[in-house]
Amino acid sequence: MARIKGGLNAKKRHNRVLKLAKGYRGARSKQYRTAKQSVMRALTSSYQGRKERKRQFRQLWIARVNAAARLNGLSYSKFMYGLKTAGIDINRKMLAELAVSDADGFKALCDAAKKALKKTEKKAAKEETTEATA
Repeated sequence: MARIKGGLNAKKRHNRVLKLAKGYRGARSKQYRTAKQSVMRALTSSYQGRKERKRQFRQLWIARVNAAARLNGLSYSKFMYGLKTAGIDINRKMLAELAVSDADGFKALCDAAKKALKKTEKKAAKEETTEATA
């Protein structure tokens, strides 16, 4: 029986890497060794980029919500705490969308947050006075 050499498999592997490196400049798209290095780096960067994109979008949403909340007389942290105490559970993405597209709806949320904040302030003041007398 004839000996089988690994040339076909190596060629497949090389072509797979070179196909991924298509569009790279110079030797990075022509020579296997440099193409392999470039592709490995690009794939790790793309993985990191997918994680980074999520962080950047969250930052953007928070910035938009903060700007809209300040227009309604609240800081971002107080607004979020007010929503939490009011029992309103909306994620930051939807809050940012409301802030951009529906100013009246966002104002209603701000009013609800302010009302909940006042209730918690009254409750804290009441507890403080009872502790002082006791």
